[in-house]
Amino acid sequence: MDLREGYPPAPVDGRKPPETTQRSYAHAWVARPGTETTQVNGDGNRMMSRTTRKQPHDGRKSEPATNQTDCITHRSVRTGCNSMSEDMHAVKRVLAMLFGPADRRAFRVQLWDGSIEGPRTEQAAPFTIVLRRPGALRRMLVPPSELAMGEAYLRDDFDVLGDMEAATGLAELVSERLISATAVTHLVPFFMALPDDDYSTPSSHGGHPDVPLLGRRHSRQRDRIAVRTHYDVGNDFYALWLDQRMVYSCAYFENEKQDLDTAQLAKLDYICRKLRLQPGERLLDVGCGWGALVHHAAEHYGVRATGITLSEQQAALARERIAMAGLSDRCQVVVRDYREFPTGTQFDKIASVGMVEHVGRVRLATYFDEIYRLLEPGGIFLNHGIVEMPSPRSTSPLEWATRAIWRPRSFIDRHVFPDGELVTTSEIISHAERAGFEARDVESLREHYALTLRHWVKRLEARHEQAVDLVGEPTYRVWRLYMAGSARGFATRRLNIVQTLLSKSATGGESHLPLSRADFYRTASTARPIRQLA
Repeated sequence: MDLREGYPPAPVDGRKPPETTQRSYAHAWVARPGTETTQVNGDGNRMMSRTTRKQPHDGRKSEPATNQTDCITHRSVRTGCNSMSEDMHAVKRVLAMLFGPADRRAFRVQLWDGSIEGPRTEQAAPFTIVLRRPGALRRMLVPPSELAMGEAYLRDDFDVLGDMEAATGLAELVSERLISATAVTHLVPFFMALPDDDYSTPSSHGGHPDVPLLGRRHSRQRDRIAVRTHYDVGNDFYALWLDQRMVYSCAYFENEKQDLDTAQLAKLDYICRKLRLQPGERLLDVGCGWGALVHHAAEHYGVRATGITLSEQQAALARERIAMAGLSDRCQVVVRDYREFPTGTQFDKIASVGMVEHVGRVRLATYFDEIYRLLEPGGIFLNHGIVEMPSPRSTSPLEWATRAIWRPRSFIDRHVFPDGELVTTSEIISHAERAGFEARDVESLREHYALTLRHWVKRLEARHEQAVDLVGEPTYRVWRLYMAGSARGFATRRLNIVQTLLSKSATGGESHLPLSRADFYRTASTARPIRQLA
C-alpha cells in the first residue's frame, strides 16, 4: 500500500504559521513526549478537554470516546477560553498538511469526539488512526521523532485499528516531511500550535521494569542484562504467537500460502542441509533460543548438539522439551556466553541464528575470532542475521540533521532490543574473512522474513486478551508495533536478512564441500528421525 497517494508534495500552501514565542518553542521541542509544557504568550484561560473511554478488548475495536470539558486557567500561546472546535481545527490542519485532504487519504482518522475523516467505508481504508484526546497528536509529533510516535502509541494517546503494518508507513511520511529546510520551518510552528492537555500519561515502558544496563557496552555482564530484557518477557507470551517449536527467527516458505509451522520446520531443515550435518558430528548453536534447531538436528541428523543462550527461561523450557523427546543423551542447552568456552573446546559445525544482531559493531571481530577458534579445521559455520541496508553515498547536511532529529530505530533501541545493532552484509563478510573464514554462500531471505513477521503479528493480535493478561497492554503494543514495522522494513528493502555460509579450510586448503548446491534444495519431507534410518 502506498500512503503517498493523495498527499501533497510539500506544505507550501501559503498558510501563515501560528505565532509562538521563542521560549515556548524551545521548551516544547526538548520536552519529553507526554509531559506538560508551559508556553508563554500572554495570560488567559484555555478550554481543557479530557477524554475518558472504555479500554478496547482487542487490537481492532474501540469504544467511542466521551468528552468532559473544563475551562481552566493556563498560560498558553492562545488566549481566551478556547472551544473544542479550535482544538479540532488545529489538529485537522496538521493532519491535512502531513497527509493531504481527508477525502484523498488512503486511511481513516477517528477523532476524540467520535467523528471520522477519510474514506467513507472501513473497506476502503486498511486502517484507522484513533486519536484518544485533543493533545494526542501533539505528543506524537513534539519532538518529531520515531520514539515520540512509538511511545504515544504505548501510552494509548492513539490506537491503530486494522492493518498495523500499513499504519507504520505514516512515520515514514512524517520523517520525509522534515527533509527540507522549507518544510521544517513551515511545519514546526503548526506542530507547536497543536492543543495540549493535562492528561496524566501512564508509563510508556513496555511492561517490564526499566532495568539499568550496567558496565561497558557489549561486555559480558551488560549483554546478559540486555538479552534477558527482551527474551525473559515470558515463555507463555512467546508461545501465544510463535509456531509450535517456538522458533523466533525467519521461516522459509515455499509459497505465500504455506502455514507458519511448516515453514519453520523447513527453515530448520534448510540450515541442517546447508551445514551438511552427518551422524556423530558435534554441532554448536550460538543463541539457541528455545532449542528448536539443536532438537531437530539431534533427532533427524544424529548429531551431538549443544545450544547456548543467555536466557534462563529459554534454557529451562528447551531442556524440558529435549527430555520429553528422549534426546538428553545427545542434545543439551546451557546458559553461556559464546566467549566463555574453555580453551581446546571445538565443534564440527556451528550455527548462529538471529544472534549476531546482539553482538555490536565493535565486537564483530571478537565474535568471528571466537567462532573460528571453536570450529574444527574443515568445519562449516552458518551465520544467519538481520542486516541494515547501506545509506546512499551522498547525504546532504540537512538529511543528516533530519536523521539525527528523527532517530531511526530509537524506538526499538529503547523498548525492544537494548544495545542491539545492525551492520551491513559487507561488514559481516569482511570481519569473517579477517578471522580466517572463507565465504562459500550468501543468500538473502528478505521476503521470507516479511511473511514470517506478518504471521506473528496476526497471531498476536488474535490473542490480544491473553497477551494482556500475561504481560500487560504496553508490552503487547511494543511487540505489535515493532513486528509490524519490521515486516514493512523487510517488504520495502530497508532491512535484509542474510544467511552466510563460511568454511574453515583444513590443512592444505581443502574445504571438503561438494561442487554443487543441489543438496541444499532437497525437500524437508525426506528428513526422518535418525533412529528410523538405522
